[in-house]
Amino acid sequence: MQFTIEVNNRSIRAEKGETILSALNRNGIMIPTLCRMAEFTPTGACRMCVVEVEGRDRLVTACSAPVEEWMKIRTHSPRVIRARKTIVELLLANHPDDCLYCERNLDCELQRLADQLQVRERRIRGSKIKQRRDQSSPAIVRELSKCILCGRCIRVCEEVITATSIDFIGRGSTTHVGPAMDRDFNFSSCIHCGQCVLVCPTGALHEKHYLSEVQEQLSSDNVIRVIQYSPLVPWALAGELGVKYNRDFDRVLNAVLRKIGFNKVFLSGTGTDILITELADEIVRRQESGEKRNLIVSACPAWVKYCEQFYPQLLSMLSTLKTPQQISGAIIKSAVLPDDDRKRVYTVSVTPCTAMKFEARRDSMTRKGISDIDTVLTVRELTRLIVLYGIDVSGISPEAADEPMGLRSAASLMAETAGGITEAVVRSLFLKTGNREADRLAAKKLRAAGSFREATVTAGGVTCSVAVVDGMKGFEKLRQMLDGGTVYDLIEVMACPGGCVNGGGMQPAGTREAVRQRARFVWQTNDQEAVRGPEQSASVAALYGKVFEECPELAGKRLFHTRFDRREVLL
Repeated sequence: MQFTIEVNNRSIRAEKGETILSALNRNGIMIPTLCRMAEFTPTGACRMCVVEVEGRDRLVTACSAPVEEWMKIRTHSPRVIRARKTIVELLLANHPDDCLYCERNLDCELQRLADQLQVRERRIRGSKIKQRRDQSSPAIVRELSKCILCGRCIRVCEEVITATSIDFIGRGSTTHVGPAMDRDFNFSSCIHCGQCVLVCPTGALHEKHYLSEVQEQLSSDNVIRVIQYSPLVPWALAGELGVKYNRDFDRVLNAVLRKIGFNKVFLSGTGTDILITELADEIVRRQESGEKRNLIVSACPAWVKYCEQFYPQLLSMLSTLKTPQQISGAIIKSAVLPDDDRKRVYTVSVTPCTAMKFEARRDSMTRKGISDIDTVLTVRELTRLIVLYGIDVSGISPEAADEPMGLRSAASLMAETAGGITEAVVRSLFLKTGNREADRLAAKKLRAAGSFREATVTAGGVTCSVAVVDGMKGFEKLRQMLDGGTVYDLIEVMACPGGCVNGGGMQPAGTREAVRQRARFVWQTNDQEAVRGPEQSASVAALYGKVFEECPELAGKRLFHTRFDRREVLL
C-alpha cells in the first residue's frame, strides 16, 4: 500500500511498513549514516540519519522509524544539520589526528562526513583514546584509537560469519571493541575472513600489510622473485585502478608484474584445476569402492579454522587437499625451477582472501620450517604496489604467464564463487558421459540464491549428491542434514557470503545483490571461455605428465595434502 508524505515541502510516495530512510533513498534523497548496513536490522545507534518530523519534539532516526501518512519531514533543516555536525565533532573530539598516515585516508566515512558537514575547527576537545595497535593476527590489524563504536564489525561477525569473535567491552567512556577477555586477535576465535574489514567505516580494522617485505625482496639481487595470482584478481584489480576490464587485462597484468621486478609469473588457477581434478578422482574412487562418506572441500581457509575451533568432530570429513594457493606454492618450490635456484625463491601470492595470509603461516603448510608461500597480498595491496612503482597499465602490451602454470580453465574462475568448485567437479565427473544436460541442471541448482543449496544429478549411470554452504549462516542447515544421516559426495563451504567474489581483500560489495552481480560476471565469463575444465588445460596435462613424473616430491602427490587439528581458542 502506497501513500503520500511531505518531504522538504514536496510530496513523495512511500510504502507502508518501510522506514523513512528507505522512502527517502528511493526518491533520490540521500542522508548520511554510520552504523547502518544494507540488509541488516537498523539500530539507530549513530544518530547521523536524524530528521525533523513535524509534531515531534525530538529528532527522529530515519533508519529505524517507519513512515506514516501524516508525516511532514525536513531532512536538512538548520536543527538537523547542527545535530549531525555535533555528532561528527564529538566523534572527532577523541579521534586521532593522523589522517595523512591512516590506512583509510581519502576513503574514510568519518573523514567524508566531516568534509560534507564542513567541520573546519575543533570546538569540542576530549582526551584522546590511548593508542593500541593489535598486530598479533597474520591477517587483520586492529587500531582501537580509530574505532567509533558503530558496531558494524560486531554485527557482521555475529550475524553473518557466526564466529562471534568480537564484542563491546566495558561501559561508558571506556567502551571499546575487542575479543573475549580483551585479549589480542591471535588468542581469539577470529577466522580471518576479513568481513569486519569490509564494513569498518574508519581505519580501526584493516588487513595486515606485507608491502615493505615485498619491496625489500624486489630490490634484492640474490633472490628469484615468483608471483602467482588468483583468477579473480585481474578483474578486481581493473576496478581498483579504474580501468575497464576485458580478457586481455589478465595478460596485461603479467607484463605489469614483470615490470615491477618479478622474475616468474604464474596462475593460481592452475592449482585450482589440480584441486578440481583431485576432488573428482577422489569421488570416483569412493563410488567405485562403494565407500559412502561425506567429503567436505577445504579450499576456504576461513572455514577450515572455523571447523577446527567450533566443530572438530567434522574434521575427519574434510578433504586433506590444500587450497589452490598452497598447491601452486608446493609446485613452485619443488619442480618449476632448477634445484640450485629453489633455495633462492621468494614466492608471493595475490588473492581476494585475507584468510590466505593466516593459512600460509600454518605449521602444516611448511616443509622443514619453510613456507611454500612466503607472502600473501590482497588485491588492495597489489594495487598500491603497482601505483608505488608508477606503472601505467593502459599502455602495456599483454604477455603470457610462465609455464608450466601459464594457463587456467574456466572452472578455476568458477571456483571464486560459492558453489563454483562443486559445479566444476560435477562438470568433470560427467564429462566422460558427454551429457551436457547434467551440467546445466547442476549449474541451475548450485547457482540459486540461498545460504544452503543441494543437488543430486544423474547422468550416464553416475549419480552425484552435492551441497553448498554459501556463508556461515547456512551451516546450521548443513548440520541438521548431517545429523539426520544425509550423506553427500561433496560438500562445499564458503565462509564469505558469495564466495571469494566477496572476500575480505576485495572492494566492499555493500549489498547481497552486488555480490550476485559479481557472480554473474564469473558465470558469463565461464560460458565464453574455450577451455572449460582442467581436462582441456594444456598446463594441467603438462604438470600431470612430465613435471610430476620427473619430481620425486610430487610424484605421489603427497605435497598436495595437509592435515587439520582441533584448535583451542578463547570464546
